[in-house]
Amino acid sequence: MFGFGKRKKRTMNEEEEKKVPEAEEKGSAAPSPEAAAEAETVQESASADVTDKPEEPNAEAAGAEENPEEAKSAPEEKAEEPAAEPDWKERYARTLADFDNYRKRMARDREELAQFAAKDILKDLLPTVDNLALALDKAENKEDPFVQGVKLAYDGFLKTLADHGATPLDSVGEPFDTNFHDALAQLPSADVPEGTVMNEVKRGWLLHGKLLRAAQVVVSSGAPAQPAEA
Repeated sequence: MFGFGKRKKRTMNEEEEKKVPEAEEKGSAAPSPEAAAEAETVQESASADVTDKPEEPNAEAAGAEENPEEAKSAPEEKAEEPAAEPDWKERYARTLADFDNYRKRMARDREELAQFAAKDILKDLLPTVDNLALALDKAENKEDPFVQGVKLAYDGFLKTLADHGATPLDSVGEPFDTNFHDALAQLPSADVPEGTVMNEVKRGWLLHGKLLRAAQVVVSSGAPAQPAEA
């Protein structure tokens, strides 16, 4: 009894499930007249908007039509001007002048190097020359053969120095110059003006016009001060 009731209920459910797809197929196959009319109205309005909308002009094309001369001159402005050809004659002249100056400078440097190459050796000989000059100055008998031999050695040194461009510097009686003189003392003198070399302790020497050794001198400070009267 209970089993029959369940079977009958199941068959009823199956029939209802079959009716649902049939109803959906009928509804899709035959749309309502109102829906069809509404779809036609929307399609007509869309086509009307497309046909009535004016075309927007291109901004670049409009600018070209308004100013045709500017449009033609634009490519000409973009083209770069060719670089000017350098003046080869001027460059050649400058190169020759630079090379000539370099050649003269190198020759001058070589000459100066050759002139002062023996500077240190000549400077080392000066103390010996000073000693010989002092010995001759203190000798009592100038005619003594020994004194004559010292004088020959002294003259030989002077000639060697002169051959290499070294010359003695006369300082006594000259104004004091810091470039050539080295002041050892400053003493008053009634005969020698102030600022003048009054005595030479060690002789100065020049090499090709340039200082080889400064002279050591005593400088006058002028006339001594007079004592005040009582």
